[in-house]
Amino acid sequence: MLRSFLIYLSKAAWAQNMVTKWKFAWHTASRFVAGTKIEDAIRAIRELNANNINVTLDHLGENTSTPEEASDATSEILNTLDEIKKDGARANVSIKLSQIGLGLDEKLCAENLERILSRAQVHGNFVRIDMEDTPYTDKTLSLFSQMRKKGYQGVGIVLQSYLYRTEADARKLLEDHSQIRLVKGAYQEPADKAFPKKADVDANYDLLTKIMMDAALAAGSPKVSSDGLFPPIPAIATHDEKRIEFAKQYAAKVGLPREAFEFQMLYGIRRDLQDQLVKEGYPVRVYVPFGTHWYPYFMRRLAERPANIWFFVSNFFRG
Repeated sequence: MLRSFLIYLSKAAWAQNMVTKWKFAWHTASRFVAGTKIEDAIRAIRELNANNINVTLDHLGENTSTPEEASDATSEILNTLDEIKKDGARANVSIKLSQIGLGLDEKLCAENLERILSRAQVHGNFVRIDMEDTPYTDKTLSLFSQMRKKGYQGVGIVLQSYLYRTEADARKLLEDHSQIRLVKGAYQEPADKAFPKKADVDANYDLLTKIMMDAALAAGSPKVSSDGLFPPIPAIATHDEKRIEFAKQYAAKVGLPREAFEFQMLYGIRRDLQDQLVKEGYPVRVYVPFGTHWYPYFMRRLAERPANIWFFVSNFFRG
């Protein structure tokens, strides 16, 4: 019930207008968001890189409402790629297709996406296409496939273990050795599309981990690139220690090298676990979000963990 309400608030314009005016809200959100400017993000990347952690940079934004907004968002992402190259940071980028026009016009979105992938290709970098809620799933997978067929190999996709369809999607994508970031899912979905029970979501996550690791082995166990920009085929994106332990044990069982998969986590969450995995010799990548459109992202983080809500409330009473 609470999770559903918070996800509703993440999309409510009236709530965004109210919450973003609260000074303490940004104080709380800054635990999970590196800052509002690219300079803030670059500083965060440097700190993580110094701890042997690679980064995916996420310029926040989604559901643009005009072609001009979509074009502006695309320009911001292009600038992000330029700044990463300029700094020599060990970071790639993540994008949401609704941010660059998918909710307006699929052709417009495809044009903007190709601009981004072309710039990444010039810089020798990688782009991860995020997965949003189910109204966008088929369109997202279709555009990803189109770009791969056009020859853009430096692009990966995100899949969500809470969807019934994901096993079939994963098997199809892995036929072409697509790089997949596996998450549980952070949107509110109907019971005819997503597992309603957490135990089923977790079980599917483990199954999908096995499928990805088996595919990585069959593909020759491609590893994280030496510059940290290109991920391996499986990216295990979770803070759930049971899912992490399952991945570690299954990889060891089938003989998948540690460098042939990576653990991914979110900025500001479980830093202790990030450092522990690095010490154990596993590649770790942290998603670093930044930008002025932090509200929807922040609300989804509150929805994921009750402890995050307490952190938010405690800052309210501190003023």
